[in-house]
Amino acid sequence: MRTAVIQLRSDLSEPIPNRIERAASMVRSQQGADFVILPELWVQGGFAFETFPQTAQSLDGEAVTAIKSAAKEIGAWVHGGSIAEKCGDGKLRNTAFLISPSGELVTTYSKRHLFGFSGGETTVLTAGDEIVSVDLPWGRAGMSICYDVRFPEFYRAQLDQGAEIFLIPSAWPERRIAHWSALTRARAIENQAFVIACNGVGVQGEVSLGGKSVVVDPWGVVLAEAGSDEEVLVVDIDPSLVATTREQFPVLKDRRG
Repeated sequence: MRTAVIQLRSDLSEPIPNRIERAASMVRSQQGADFVILPELWVQGGFAFETFPQTAQSLDGEAVTAIKSAAKEIGAWVHGGSIAEKCGDGKLRNTAFLISPSGELVTTYSKRHLFGFSGGETTVLTAGDEIVSVDLPWGRAGMSICYDVRFPEFYRAQLDQGAEIFLIPSAWPERRIAHWSALTRARAIENQAFVIACNGVGVQGEVSLGGKSVVVDPWGVVLAEAGSDEEVLVVDIDPSLVATTREQFPVLKDRRG
């Protein structure tokens, strides 16, 4: 499973149409990859909450359409990160989306844990209700977004759905990047699963995103980690390592609820 993790720079000074075209171009440049992933809220900006009502898009809008076209062009599965979605019920949600190699929308996941306590996302977004996992050619993958990674029980629920890979797009700030590094590794180790975690970089208002996108194997070994600028990690993943790890060190069989 050749995986391309696109640690995209999203600066709010760049017009959204330009940002969409640049992201789609970076996806198209990953010819030969089996799976590609983008960060959270790369269209609207992870910390531009107050503008979400104006910048949100539907799932048939410009951003998703561009990524669908790019996925079809290179014949790869593409996790489009997430967008501020303008939903049919009039609400806004932080929604991740997965595209097949034929350019079809396969599944979506709306962020269950909204960040901001009494501010931020909680002031403009509606939380999702569903725990989503999806079958890929290499195993079952659990969908989550950024702040979700602080809630280990959420990943246990995905594990119980059969997840072997966790897909985590993010807009994680630089000032808490040590937490990101610790938590992504913890989710891999405790669930004996791959973690593919794609963070953004760039400045959004007064917030600098921290990068450090990472791919972690079921033993907790870091297979690749990005720096703090825009880059693409290309990593070859052996999906059979999940079963091997769980067989050689069967810690999950000792769970007691």
